[in-house]
Amino acid sequence: MALITPGFGRRSFRPLKRRSSLLLKLIAVVFAVLLFCEFLVYYLVIFRCDWPEVNTPAYEGEQATFEPVLKAMFLADTHLLGEIRGHWLDKLRREWQMERAFQTALWLLKPDVVFILGDVFDEGKWSSPQAWADDVERFQKMFRHPSHVQLKVVAGNHDIGFHYEMTTYKVKRFNKVFKPERLFSWKGVNFVAVNSVALEGDRCTLCSREEAELLAVSRRLNCSREGPASGQCGDGRPLPASAPVLLQHYPLYRRSDENCSGDDAAPPEERSIPFQERYDVLSREASQKLLWWLRPRLVLSGHTHSGCTVLRAGGPPELSVPSFSWRNRNNPSFIMGSITATGHALSKCYLPREDMVLTIYCGAAVFLAVLVFAHFELLASPFPFDWNLLRKPRTT
Repeated sequence: MALITPGFGRRSFRPLKRRSSLLLKLIAVVFAVLLFCEFLVYYLVIFRCDWPEVNTPAYEGEQATFEPVLKAMFLADTHLLGEIRGHWLDKLRREWQMERAFQTALWLLKPDVVFILGDVFDEGKWSSPQAWADDVERFQKMFRHPSHVQLKVVAGNHDIGFHYEMTTYKVKRFNKVFKPERLFSWKGVNFVAVNSVALEGDRCTLCSREEAELLAVSRRLNCSREGPASGQCGDGRPLPASAPVLLQHYPLYRRSDENCSGDDAAPPEERSIPFQERYDVLSREASQKLLWWLRPRLVLSGHTHSGCTVLRAGGPPELSVPSFSWRNRNNPSFIMGSITATGHALSKCYLPREDMVLTIYCGAAVFLAVLVFAHFELLASPFPFDWNLLRKPRTT
């Protein structure tokens, strides 16, 4: 009868134990990298952002009263991909980035209201009813928010088409989902949202309707500033006596981005390229009408995918809000605004850079490869210590 050597089982079990140890190390590294790059990095980056301070005291006689501060987030050009041009991997990567960034910002910053300045979808201008419904469902999942946070959306050219593509059906479809408000007031602050695609100036049906609604808003704003004696008041509830904040997708007319600067401005080789009226920016005429009718104190717009601050002589400052998506920018961001009835302060909050996240993944892949090669003794150690620091030493 053959004898079974007890040590034989232990010797055959050691390679299996070594392989299990290596597998556990690999799983731990992969899990740690995924956790950091897909979750923790958003908290670490956005945690550095803070609401800007705005001077709030307003003196009345010998007593001081404090105006309430409205915390508003402004983002633009999310461009959710559709069924035609959207690759599944591109959708998964970029939409996960926007969802995590938005949800993290809501949790850390706790805004009162969020404004998206157009081009929510990439293919809204030609998507079928079913594709539109699918895109809307994805948007509502990504940009879900508590009931006490309001979400306001402005139409962009990719949502309803450029002027020559815009139809009543597309505009009604957009309005049915997002229910945009032309005039929105909260905490003594007035906001005016404009469908800038309809400011073509050619008296089309939708353009004429847009201008008529803006004129009605202008009359209400004039009544709030000048009182009932101005003759502009209607039967509606009176508005706060505050100059409005103008929100739109197209920027007001400017020649180019030549005077723009900053980390998220257009590349230097693109800044001097002239803008085309009614395509890149509003026309001169439409821009002047908006300024005359509404007399805003601040203008925020999107469309260019790049950041820019425009200062006009005798006019309000304008901020072009960069794209919120990695698909359009390596360093997306959004604007944080502390706004009162008489003042405002703005700051920019940058999101994680895509190249930084990819670099971390590449570094982790190299580390995993080195770990595997060292485990199987296929790589000589470049360090003064042996690879036994990375693996359990073999016993004889």
